Amino acid sequence: MHSIANRSRSSCRLVQCNYSPRVPSLGGLLQALRKLNLFSIFRIAGCDLLVHYGHSCLVPIQNTEGVAMLYIFVGISISISHFVDCIRDNFTAPCRIALVSTIQFITSLQVVFDVFASDVDHEITIVLPQSKPLSPGEILGCTSPRLGDECDVAIYLGDGRFHLESLMIHNPTMKTYQYDPYSRKFTREYYDFKMLMRNRKEAIDIARKCSTFGLIQGSLGRQGNIKIVEELEQRLIAKGKRYVRVLLSEIFPGKLAKFHEVDCWVQVACPRLSIDWGVEFRKPLLSPFELVAVLVIQVPFPTSHYPMDYYSNDSLGPWTNNHESHRPLRAKRRQKVVVTGDEA
Repeated sequence: MHSIANRSRSSCRLVQCNYSPRVPSLGGLLQALRKLNLFSIFRIAGCDLLVHYGHSCLVPIQNTEGVAMLYIFVGISISISHFVDCIRDNFTAPCRIALVSTIQFITSLQVVFDVFASDVDHEITIVLPQSKPLSPGEILGCTSPRLGDECDVAIYLGDGRFHLESLMIHNPTMKTYQYDPYSRKFTREYYDFKMLMRNRKEAIDIARKCSTFGLIQGSLGRQGNIKIVEELEQRLIAKGKRYVRVLLSEIFPGKLAKFHEVDCWVQVACPRLSIDWGVEFRKPLLSPFELVAVLVIQVPFPTSHYPMDYYSNDSLGPWTNNHESHRPLRAKRRQKVVVTGDEA
């Protein structure tokens, strides 16, 4: 990630040298989409254009009202040959492998896919699973594809575990490996899914007995989707629950502990906050999906996997960002009628 930050600063200097505008660098490196506080950045920095360097465009630029937005996509090159050799040395044919990564390595995934597709003698099939609107093979910490019988194992290309864990949470029975392009280590990875489900079920069981809910709308970036907040408010009202809406840029146990009248918290920011850090809070900290599972009998809490579909177009319901009920209606194009004169 630091290499991305260095390239971003180089781009700023390049623009300044050629066009002489004022180009502030917003704190160096902004980790993850949730750190992009669009409107605050514009007001404080007095900018005309916000250049987002490194992430994929999850929020369509036509939906960023009041913010002129330019995305610059970043690709990081790796040693493809070493990665391919690791796959060939560790798996015997026939084998179907799902390859996933973050957006910075997507081009490398495609190259690996082409290498094995052209190797007719080596019966290893590479699959690039897709959870639209993400690119084939791309995953987020809160969004990853659900893998079926078409894959035997999954390999994550990248460093760290945050994005990798998204895939393992969504597919707990899939054998999962990681190839770190920086250390060149190829490792088998594990996740304690039983503990995750035990912790989340305990929080949900407590929430079912609660009467007053605190509904947190995240104020960093676009994860605090107002449409999701309003959806959850309507569900709470329908069940006769009291609630208070709270806007927070960061969620800390000590801060929430000051709200003594709240029995249960629900955060519309990032589902991983509840999954990864929920046990640190005195009172339940639910994700939007978990709240709906508490309030609606028809939406059962699954036992075989935990949904990672927060930005998926094919999500389970309107408690996610890109559910069809939240998308703007597209105007139908009028059919063009071409009239031509008869030749004489």
